[in-house]
Amino acid sequence: MRNQFIVFSILSLAITAAIAYFLWSPLWWLMIILVPLILLGLYDYFQKGNVIRRNFPVLGRGRHLMEELRPKIQQYFIEPDTEGKPFNRLERQMVYARADKTLDTTPFGTQLDLYAEGYEWMNHSIASLDPHTLNPDPRVTIGGPNCKQPYSASMLNVSAMSFGSLSSAAIEALNGGAKIGHFAHNTGEGGISPYHDSFGGDLIYQIGTGYFGCRAKDGTIDWDEYKKRTQAPNVKMIELKLSQGAKPGHGGILPAKKVTAEIAKIRGIEQGKDVHSPPYHKEFNTPEGLLRVIKKMQDLSGGKPVGFKLCIGDKSEFLAICKAMIKTDIMPDFIAVDGGEGGTGAAPLEFSNSVGMPFKEGLVFAHDALVGFGLKKHIKIITAGKITSGFDIFRAVALGADLCYSARAMMLSLGCIQALECNKNSCPTGVATQIPSLVSGLVVSDKKVKVASFHKETIESFVELLGAAGLSTPTEIKRRHINRRVFMNLTKSYAEIYPYVEEGAFLDNAKVPEMYKRDLALAKAEAFA
Repeated sequence: MRNQFIVFSILSLAITAAIAYFLWSPLWWLMIILVPLILLGLYDYFQKGNVIRRNFPVLGRGRHLMEELRPKIQQYFIEPDTEGKPFNRLERQMVYARADKTLDTTPFGTQLDLYAEGYEWMNHSIASLDPHTLNPDPRVTIGGPNCKQPYSASMLNVSAMSFGSLSSAAIEALNGGAKIGHFAHNTGEGGISPYHDSFGGDLIYQIGTGYFGCRAKDGTIDWDEYKKRTQAPNVKMIELKLSQGAKPGHGGILPAKKVTAEIAKIRGIEQGKDVHSPPYHKEFNTPEGLLRVIKKMQDLSGGKPVGFKLCIGDKSEFLAICKAMIKTDIMPDFIAVDGGEGGTGAAPLEFSNSVGMPFKEGLVFAHDALVGFGLKKHIKIITAGKITSGFDIFRAVALGADLCYSARAMMLSLGCIQALECNKNSCPTGVATQIPSLVSGLVVSDKKVKVASFHKETIESFVELLGAAGLSTPTEIKRRHINRRVFMNLTKSYAEIYPYVEEGAFLDNAKVPEMYKRDLALAKAEAFA
C-alpha cells in the first residue's frame, strides 16, 4: 500500500498536469485539490508516529474521524433508552423535561426489566398521604451544638464544581438558579470567583488541598484570608475536601499556561507558575489534627457550619476520625460522603473506575459509624452519587443521608448533552469549557431559570414519593422502605442488606458487630496509619 501510494501520487500528478496542459486548461483547478491531498499523503507516508497513517496515507485518517463520531452516533442512533452511561437517555430526558417545564411523564409502562438483578423500588402505602398537605420544600438544619449560625439547607443542592472546570457562564447560571430556588451552591475547590457571587445565591465554600482562595505562599492556609472570605454573608457553610469520588487519593497540577491573571486572583496564587494540589493536606496528618483544623475553621468563620467531604477508602481511617471526635469533643457540623461513581471533569481512568467506595456502601458505613459512636445526632450527612430524581433522594435518605448533592444532573439542566468532552475543553454546550466562542452560547438568564426549575420539580417529585409511602417528613424514611432484587426469585429490603447498627454500639466492645471489629481495632485517634 505504501509503495503503491507513491506510484499513484506521481502518476496522478503527471496525468492531470498533461491533460490540463494539452487538452483542457480548466483541469488546472483539479490540481488545487489534488496537490494538497498528495502532500498530506506524503507526510503520512514518511511520518513515524502512527502506523495506520503510514501504511494507509490519507485514508488512514478516516479512523480518527470515525473515532470522533462514534460516541455521537452511539448516543443518537444506537444506544437503548435504558443502557447509556454514565446516565441513560431516560434519565437525561427527565432532567431536560424538568428544566424546561415540559411533560416529564412516561407512556405505556416502564422500559426497565423489573426482574433483573439490581432492580430497586420503594414501598408505597395503602394509607398514602396527599402530597399537597405536606411541606413542599422540606429542609434540613445544619449546625452542631456549638454552631452559632446554623443553615437551613434544601434536600437537593449543587455539588462541588470549580470555575475553571466549568465555564464562567455555567457557574453564574448555577448560582442564579440557587438564588431563585433557595438551595446551596458548592464552589468547588477552585475558590470563590466573581461568577459565584453574581446573583448572591447561598454558597458552600469548599477548600481542598491547594487551599485556593485562602492560600499562603508556602501552600498552607492563610488564616487571615480565610476569615475574610468566610465572613461574606452569602457563604453559608465551609467544606474541607479530603477526597472526591472521581479521583480519591489523587492530587493535581494546574500548569502555568492555565494560570491566567483572573485564575491567579481568584485562587490566591502566582500568575504564570505551576500550582500543585497534593493528594494530602499540609495543615494536618492525624485525625486529631483534622478536627483541630475544623474547630479553627468554625471559630474564624464566626460559628458557621463547617464539615469535611470524602470518598470512603480505608474504613479504619474514618473510624479513627470518629474516635478522635470522642477524644477531643470536637465535631464537624456535617460530613459529605461522595461515591466512587462521582465525577464531572477529568480523572485518570484507574482512579475513576477502580478507586474509592461506591456511594451506597460509603454512605451506609459513614452513617452506621456515626450512630455506633453516638455522634450522628450532632452531625448531618450530605451525599452525592448520581442523584437525578426524587427516587434517588428518597433512596439516599433511606441509606442514611440527611440531604443530597448533585453535580452532573445540574450540568444537564444547564444544557449538557453528555458529549463526554469535559476533559478536552471542547464542550459543545459551553458548560465545561473556557473557549469564549463556546461559552457565549450559554445564556445565563435562560439557564438559571432552568436550573431552578429542575430543582423545584425534583423536590416536588420527592415530596410526592413521601406521600405515596405514607410519610410526612424525610426523617421517617427507613431502609425497610427500599427493596432490591438480588436474584431472579429473591428480593431483600435495604434493612436486610444493610442492617442497622445499635446507637452507641462502638463504645461497648461487647456490642460491636463482627464485621466492624477488625477496622475498629485498627483505628487510632492519634494517627491514620
